[in-house]
Amino acid sequence: MIIAAVDLGKARTGIAVCDKTEFLASPHTVIFEKSPEKLFEKVKETVVNLKAEIVVVGLPKNMDGSEGESAQNARAFAERLHNETGLQVDLQDERGTTITAHNFLNDTNTRGKKRKNVVDEVAATIILQNYLDKRKNSKNY
Repeated sequence: MIIAAVDLGKARTGIAVCDKTEFLASPHTVIFEKSPEKLFEKVKETVVNLKAEIVVVGLPKNMDGSEGESAQNARAFAERLHNETGLQVDLQDERGTTITAHNFLNDTNTRGKKRKNVVDEVAATIILQNYLDKRKNSKNY
């Protein structure tokens, strides 16, 4: 099953995807958009073009597990995406993914503008890989 992940951001939103085997998440693209309405339309177009059957939206919880405004926005985005596409849209806790993405980029010595442009798709890839791992280990899989 093709699954796409979305790491929502205020200026840059990362998209990752896996193939039908659900084995490995891969970075797909970064959408550079500040307008929430235009961002929604671009994400919707991207996941439809990818032929995604499930979309995973990163849920930015606070470190104590509580949810703030960003989490509420992610929930609303996910619900709208489901309503407008009919796709299954799941939320995945994204705590620590940006830090992990920065660590990966440190390991590959990715710096400067290139780093800023790819960190969001790397974070989306981590969100998706965590989701795939959870799916694989779930009794319902």
